[in-house]
Amino acid sequence: MAIPLPLTSYSPISTSSSISRTSFVPLTPRHRNFFSEQNFSRRLLISCSSSSSSNNGSTPESMNGRNLNLGLLFFSGLKGQSSYPGMPSFDGTTSKPPVKWRRVLLKVSGEALAGDEEQNIDPKVTMAIAREVAAVTRLGIEVAIVVGGGNIFRGSTWAGCSGLDRSSADYIGMLATVMNAIFLQATMESIGIPTRVQTAFRMSEVAEPYIRRRAIRHLEKGRVVIFAAGTGNPFFTTDTAAALRCAEINAEVVLKATNVDGVFDDDPKRNPNARLHESLTYQEVTSKDLSVMDMTAITLCQENNIPVVVFNLSEPGNIAKAIKGERVGTLIGGTWNSTVAAT
Repeated sequence: MAIPLPLTSYSPISTSSSISRTSFVPLTPRHRNFFSEQNFSRRLLISCSSSSSSNNGSTPESMNGRNLNLGLLFFSGLKGQSSYPGMPSFDGTTSKPPVKWRRVLLKVSGEALAGDEEQNIDPKVTMAIAREVAAVTRLGIEVAIVVGGGNIFRGSTWAGCSGLDRSSADYIGMLATVMNAIFLQATMESIGIPTRVQTAFRMSEVAEPYIRRRAIRHLEKGRVVIFAAGTGNPFFTTDTAAALRCAEINAEVVLKATNVDGVFDDDPKRNPNARLHESLTYQEVTSKDLSVMDMTAITLCQENNIPVVVFNLSEPGNIAKAIKGERVGTLIGGTWNSTVAAT
């Protein structure tokens, strides 16, 4: 989209007053390349002078500066930002408010989608998720989602029943995550959120296959991407899939939405005095055997310096707070004042 760029041209008119003309030239992609980080480190100051200042026919080149009319135009050297909040930048976007993370991966368990557990999927829960995700995508935050399937079928639970081996059971569980993903996609698109579902194995009639570059491109265009079918391999949980996809798409954090307020030092259902941890290191999670995520997922996050936020999905507003980086639940592998993971 072309953005009008005000430029001042000179008209050498022999009058006693200074007269200038302002023309508007559309900012084309060639101009965008000119006003780039390579050419300007921070900001560019353009000084526009008016025409002659006397009746002697002097030109702007001969002016001594007494009758200069300076127009100051500030251009940010940072891509996607303007000099003033809310003003358009060279790439056609508006300046964005400060947030902790710009690209996040939200992990939603299948049990959380069940709500009160009277049915496999609670439409009120999916609508609540969709509305909160919609609120943060308007801020320019890129959101990817990994869904579980435990509300429909959990492979580890059914393995061994009626001769069902673990691999086959896990594949059935992957199909359950696809069902949840399609349901969540329909809910999001019903309120105007462009959403794409990508599966770890091909189901081209109902979803896209997972292609890393395509997923990143969807996010850059402002679409929500839902990753389904886990990693596509048995013996791996959807928590591991969340950590893997987060590392692949260069997301900055894994947000794990659960049915509890965070990570406690004891079971809060059995011990009402259980204390909520505000932050933990990866070593504390592994040494204390805290049931946050499986060990494969925690190890993958640790090796790639990916922080994890565990929070309560049922609390209204928690999803938006977690995505914007506000203090909520328990932060693992980082500090609330920094996005750098702590080991």
